[in-house]
Amino acid sequence: MWRSLPVVLLVSLLTACSHPGAAGPSPAPPMPGADRDPHGCIGSAGYRWCARTAQCERPWELAKARQIDNSAAAFDAYCAAAPARHDGQGASR
Repeated sequence: MWRSLPVVLLVSLLTACSHPGAAGPSPAPPMPGADRDPHGCIGSAGYRWCARTAQCERPWELAKARQIDNSAAAFDAYCAAAPARHDGQGASR
């Protein structure tokens, strides 16, 4: 019995050191900026789609430029509004 003890210990140590997920390389993480929404806005860079300006905007930059409150509610309200018409068919009399 004492003769097989070193073999049992060696097998136990080798088994304990193996990693169950070490069969292959792990998948590469997504590239920075690869998180575009359907409009092409990169959320990880802070961009959100604004229908009023018809472009991707950073809410805090839009708030400063348009002098609106820097909040999600203000951004949503501003960007949900219809864009100003410049074709002479508006109700701006």
